[in-house]
Amino acid sequence: MFILLSYDIADSPERLRKVAKICENYGVRVQKSVFELDISMANFVQLKAELSRLVDRNADTIRFYRLGKNYKNQIEVIGKREDIELSQDNSIIL
Repeated sequence: MFILLSYDIADSPERLRKVAKICENYGVRVQKSVFELDISMANFVQLKAELSRLVDRNADTIRFYRLGKNYKNQIEVIGKREDIELSQDNSIIL
């Protein structure tokens, strides 16, 4: 499944770094706080559990946008674009 993840971590550089590191283990950073993830449902559940243990629910926000299997038809980019193809085994093909 393809997911666009974005986050806003309030006033905690340490928590911000930890959230980013977790997200880097599951997908590709496309902007400072935005990641593209092509992951299985099991990995998605694991990712959400890891992030849930870390975030401050009263100050932080993490959003998951599920784009489905035909995600390539759903993405448009204006400006610099690096073509990134994600695979199920989380390898990156440029």
